Amino acid sequence: MTTPAVTILMPAYNVSSYIGEAVSSVLAQDFTDYELLIIDDGSTDDTPEIVQLFHDPRIRLLRQTHTGIAAALNLGLKEARAGLVARFDADDICLPGRIASQVRFLSEHPDYVICGGNAEYINAEGEHLFHYKCHAFSHEEIVDHIYDQCPFIHSAVMYRRNAILEVGGYPGDANNFEDHLLWVRLVDKGKYANLQQELIRVRFNPSSVTMDEKWRGDKFGSLKKQVLRQGFVKPEQHSELQSILQSQDLRKIKEGAYYALCGKKFLLDNHQPAKARHNLSRAIRSYPLRWDNYALYLLSFFPSSWIGWLHRSQSIQTKQR
Repeated sequence: MTTPAVTILMPAYNVSSYIGEAVSSVLAQDFTDYELLIIDDGSTDDTPEIVQLFHDPRIRLLRQTHTGIAAALNLGLKEARAGLVARFDADDICLPGRIASQVRFLSEHPDYVICGGNAEYINAEGEHLFHYKCHAFSHEEIVDHIYDQCPFIHSAVMYRRNAILEVGGYPGDANNFEDHLLWVRLVDKGKYANLQQELIRVRFNPSSVTMDEKWRGDKFGSLKKQVLRQGFVKPEQHSELQSILQSQDLRKIKEGAYYALCGKKFLLDNHQPAKARHNLSRAIRSYPLRWDNYALYLLSFFPSSWIGWLHRSQSIQTKQR
């Protein structure tokens, strides 16, 4: 078996609704010298069976008991056969030129250890929500802000496998921000970059582990900042983080966060007030204790020009903080 140029590393857990489209988007890549390494993290639905419907020798499926994304990724890093690893999530969509662009960049810039890029965000049904542009692109810009903002979309990065292994892989005790802590630890291993092109479509869905961090609360944010500055997680911090996440791992909270985000984006980013109200009303029903959802619902009845002005004003204020 020849060694591929790239390992596309995809953890998967109960994503039977989306993984077929995700795998198909990988198989449609312009760049073909890769292996698709899928780590099934103990799914209880048809996720592994759907993967097995694809008869392509580049696909490898490994299965483990349900131990979380960090453990799945570390198993994948151990089993990866290529020197370059492209991260990808099982509910996202890989744009056709993604892998080729990142391989080209890292081949031309051997002093760089990781590169990411922009993305389009979609909802569970695949509808456009917004285009995301990275807040920093050059190494210097990324490092300047690395403690304050996660510099990369995790499922859009490609990195050098050896550099990740040298810093210990994904930290399993950094609950919900293992990627951000990994990027902080990687600083001394080489340069960082984001490409100025969209590489993937990121899918939000109610069962995703990703949640708007405003819903996590101030305590979570404070703990995360402390850990990033330290570069490691203290045992007592790990216990606190686990406690916060477990208290929020409730269907009503996750659904509330999902529909609130969709409603906000439909309203502020592409001004579809009817879709915004539909999502915001579902957010309110799921979790009625968030006053901001009521405010956004009322805002949806205002003229689009007024909404746009308010959104721009808030964005400027946020950047100035």
